[in-house]
Amino acid sequence: MLSRPLDACIINAALTRYWRVSVVELTVSTQSDLVELARQGSARVGDVIAAEYQSGGRGRLMRSFSAPPSSALLFSLYIQPQRSRNDWGWIPLIAGVSVAQSLSEFKAELKWPNDILIKDKKVSGLIVEAVGDGIVIGIGINAAMRPSQLPVPSATSLFIEGAKNVTRNKLLTDLLRIFENNFTKWDSGSDDISQSYLDLSATIGRRVQVQYPDGRIESDIAAAISSAGELVLANGSHVQAANIVHLR
Repeated sequence: MLSRPLDACIINAALTRYWRVSVVELTVSTQSDLVELARQGSARVGDVIAAEYQSGGRGRLMRSFSAPPSSALLFSLYIQPQRSRNDWGWIPLIAGVSVAQSLSEFKAELKWPNDILIKDKKVSGLIVEAVGDGIVIGIGINAAMRPSQLPVPSATSLFIEGAKNVTRNKLLTDLLRIFENNFTKWDSGSDDISQSYLDLSATIGRRVQVQYPDGRIESDIAAAISSAGELVLANGSHVQAANIVHLR
């Protein structure tokens, strides 16, 4: 069921008018497509592009992402936050919480900032890009992938984790509903999402290795999340962008 085709009519009929979902068979990247529309001024709040296959998908820290056709849920969405840009660091975390909540039956957890784990293996990741007054969020969830199709041994999929009677259409509608609720509350001034993040975090309280983009490496206990969405280590370091490795 997880590899059944995406159907824009079914998806849109199950959503509020906030969203407008379009489905394409093939694209280089839904993220690149929607970012370009936003740059041209053609994207509207609530626009979503989903694809059956991406030939050049990408994730955080310039990583590539690929999956066989119809084996993953791949989409990007466009929003325009009204809160101060100083608070926009929470957007990736809100998206991560929303994905984890949509996968609650699998006991999904979060590795800072927004990798989604099941049994400590990555099932989903996302990328967030600011474009003018808006933000484009790209999300990928390993849905129907078999073990031989996974990109790395540390990954998993909903199929491998025993998903039954689930379609990608339902996964997308559930996730968009949850994100809309979380985002609109936060955008109206609520900071309740911070507790939701902590409740789902697999990082806070663990010893981690922080691999910074400039090559530096730091290890310590992940102690907290700052008001700006940064990871705070026990030594007081505030991590804004880095690869995080959970240490045993």
